[in-house]
Amino acid sequence: MSQSKPPPNPQVALITGAAQGLGQAIAESLFEAGFIVVVSDINEKGAAALADSLDSSSKRALGLPLDVCQRADFAEALDKIVETYGACHVLVNNAAMTPTTPVMDISVEEFDKVLQVNLRGTFLGCQLFGAYFAEQKYGRIINMGSLAAQTGGTASGAHYAASKGGILTLTKFFARLFADSQVTVNAIAPGPVDVPSIREKVPAEKLAEIIETVIPIKQMSDPAFIAHMVAMLASEQAGAVTGACWDANGGIFMR
Repeated sequence: MSQSKPPPNPQVALITGAAQGLGQAIAESLFEAGFIVVVSDINEKGAAALADSLDSSSKRALGLPLDVCQRADFAEALDKIVETYGACHVLVNNAAMTPTTPVMDISVEEFDKVLQVNLRGTFLGCQLFGAYFAEQKYGRIINMGSLAAQTGGTASGAHYAASKGGILTLTKFFARLFADSQVTVNAIAPGPVDVPSIREKVPAEKLAEIIETVIPIKQMSDPAFIAHMVAMLASEQAGAVTGACWDANGGIFMR
């Protein structure tokens, strides 16, 4: 077995889709945990603003534009991180589209776009950063799955659920591929998370009904707690955990 080298402190983590919502919570949690945080998003201004709010000196936070559908964007981001900080140690594949279009109304174009962003984006990140981590003999990849992949979805769209199911499969595949190089690949599958995008997409009455009748614990997940789960899996101490899907769904799906 290949022997990993302890990474230097602080470690450097890239989060995709981090300008707002759960991605923002993840970036903030990793920053609080001592990581150098690279906030990436297709919304370049939003990414830069969050990075500046974390650390205006850019010593421990950097904002980068990144379209997860483009392999070149991942490559450019990695080059920039290595140029700026000397190395990268963690990738969080968070960027996603979360449409709620009824299944019979989903167009081919919308289906393809959701799969491109959610599934292809995760694949490209795992492929490119995974190869880099394997060369370094150390790395942590955390993919954001979803309860929808495990149950077929309640309020989410079928294309969203299908993309997240694919992410869980990719997580296992890449975990096996990179295990000998001391690179771990895990997924987190949240249920409904209390972020603005959920409240915007799901009508208030329907959301209240879901909380009351679908979620046994009768509350949505706290984004800060999901972010702490990411920080835990990104830590050096998480080296013996790989290929796993970590559930946080209020008891909707138990196994």
